[in-house]
Amino acid sequence: MVLYTTPFPNSCLSALHAVSWALIFPCYWLADRLLASFIPTTYEKRQRADDPCYLQLLCTVLFTPVYLALLVASLPFALLGFLLWSTLQSARRPYVYSRLEDKGPASGAALHSEWKGTGPGKSFCFATANLCLLPDSLARLNNVFNTQVRAKEIGQRIRNGASRPQIKIYIDSPTNTSISAASFSSLVSPQGSDGVARAVPGSIKRTASVEYGGRHPSDEAANGLASGDPAEGGSLEDACIVRISGDEGGRPPEAVDPPSGGQARNGAGGGPQGQTPNQSQRDGDSGSLGSPSASRESLVKARAGADGGGGEPGANSKLPYKSSVAKKAAVRRRRHPDEAFDHEVSAFFPANLDFLCLQEVFDKRAAAKLKDQLHGYFEYILYDVGVYGCHGCCSFKCLNSGLFFASRYPIMDVAYHCYPNGRSSDSLASKGALYLKVQVGNTPHDQRIVGYISCTHLHALPEDSDIRCEQLNMLQDWLADFRKSTSSSSAANPEELVAFDVVCGDFNFDNCSSDDKLEQQHSLFTRYKDPCRLGPGEEKPWAIGTLLDKDGLYDEEVCTPDNLQKVLESEEGRREYLAFPSSKSPGGGQKGRKELLKGNGRRIDYMLHGEEGLCPDWKAEVEEFSFITQLSGLTDHLPVAMRLMVSAGEEEA
Repeated sequence: MVLYTTPFPNSCLSALHAVSWALIFPCYWLADRLLASFIPTTYEKRQRADDPCYLQLLCTVLFTPVYLALLVASLPFALLGFLLWSTLQSARRPYVYSRLEDKGPASGAALHSEWKGTGPGKSFCFATANLCLLPDSLARLNNVFNTQVRAKEIGQRIRNGASRPQIKIYIDSPTNTSISAASFSSLVSPQGSDGVARAVPGSIKRTASVEYGGRHPSDEAANGLASGDPAEGGSLEDACIVRISGDEGGRPPEAVDPPSGGQARNGAGGGPQGQTPNQSQRDGDSGSLGSPSASRESLVKARAGADGGGGEPGANSKLPYKSSVAKKAAVRRRRHPDEAFDHEVSAFFPANLDFLCLQEVFDKRAAAKLKDQLHGYFEYILYDVGVYGCHGCCSFKCLNSGLFFASRYPIMDVAYHCYPNGRSSDSLASKGALYLKVQVGNTPHDQRIVGYISCTHLHALPEDSDIRCEQLNMLQDWLADFRKSTSSSSAANPEELVAFDVVCGDFNFDNCSSDDKLEQQHSLFTRYKDPCRLGPGEEKPWAIGTLLDKDGLYDEEVCTPDNLQKVLESEEGRREYLAFPSSKSPGGGQKGRKELLKGNGRRIDYMLHGEEGLCPDWKAEVEEFSFITQLSGLTDHLPVAMRLMVSAGEEEA
């Protein structure tokens, strides 16, 4: 299949589209800025309350008439541009494909040639997130602002989290089923000044992988590092190894030389200064370095002190709530006695992330900034997905679908379908489903090993359960058609082996609201497994909501990834900062009524995997599942990630 690298089939149409948008943009920008000035976020309200300066009010009074005059003057040009723009949309392609070719050892071609379908198996990591990258005036309705700056910062944080090396921690206690408490997200790489990973002596009983902050994005940009850099590949040779004693009076790991070049940094602070209200990262509460359950913040402080980092004492004296929550926090990653995989609340995106599915990347300029940042790690990207104008039986579309996909593996086939049954404000966006077929390996017999990924964003209005169920039906039907049309195999002569089938996205319903019972019982959940779900209306005890209470996005307790992580690990914190089902939280706001809230919040962002249609000799099982706080203050959703292990059934037996 030929992938579209431009939105129009020829340069003439592209030029006409550029002219039409040049006529529209001044009016669009002025209207957006004018509306945004009257929709303050809670962050801006607090700034004005703390510093009651009347300059902002004076500027609003002076510039509003100027904006209005310019808006009226630009309307005739915008109308002319709109007529030309809407006419061109019938020839527009449904997505734009971008590839930043990388010839390094971590390139897509090298990755898919590594796995031959033999050996112990191969793991693949998927993540999904709703970013709320709308025009600024609309984004403010969700209490987020400055869309263009957020897009760049989000891209830097995702790249920084995914590209860091993997750390192996060895624990010598055969009875300890969890990894040492909470040193997952900010644990500094125990590297010497030469950059070589060093192991801390100790006995080896079990292994597990964790993450650390990794290289600062600005350092990567300065050094020209991309996904081909061996340090970002997360290979075993580059992995840092830490061994921790399991004795009751355990000691800290042996001291090692601090990393060079300022590498001991928290990955959440990857953006330029002053971009968003949560740029400045704070260390967490200190713990005893002599304890085997020392917090990751204390480990970072110990290392940052040698590196000149922000480990000064008393840095958190202003965060009493955070300290109290930290005392109640459980271990970051743990395995439930009845669970076959690890789960955690993580302050970082998983290391060696392979596939990223995003929703609500509506703004085209923000999508371009996000693409440019993510191309430092992902070689293949699809963006500007959707349709505009009038198409078939659909209503007029002002916005695209908001879907965005990034991959480290080559994309073979793509299909997009727009849901035709959107209603009210949701009908203005071309919400739909994006289907992708990726190549992840080759067998010794030259059979392609492929995987299928479906990304979607369902209807948002809470009262329209029937519309969401219809969209779930269409999602399954379109996926079946996509697999049938793109398959080059037959049962007698298989040319392709399917390793995984993943469905993810923002479904806009949860598994605990009484109002969402219809969606909870949909047949999609019989064909695909939800790692967080026990059954209709029943969540696993460790699963938490992914929709944040938008009024608390800029509270000091949750304004950094580490702080939000700690808050979400306590029941009290979840009640305070997660959105809960409306039927379980009657009345006005949530705060002050914590005793009325049950459960762990609304989980509306899903990551599902299927077993039907996979290679019969293989088995795909969840290895890790995580809720991610790295985008705190940048969106009102929690990203989720899942790592699948694909292995041969007979070898496991």
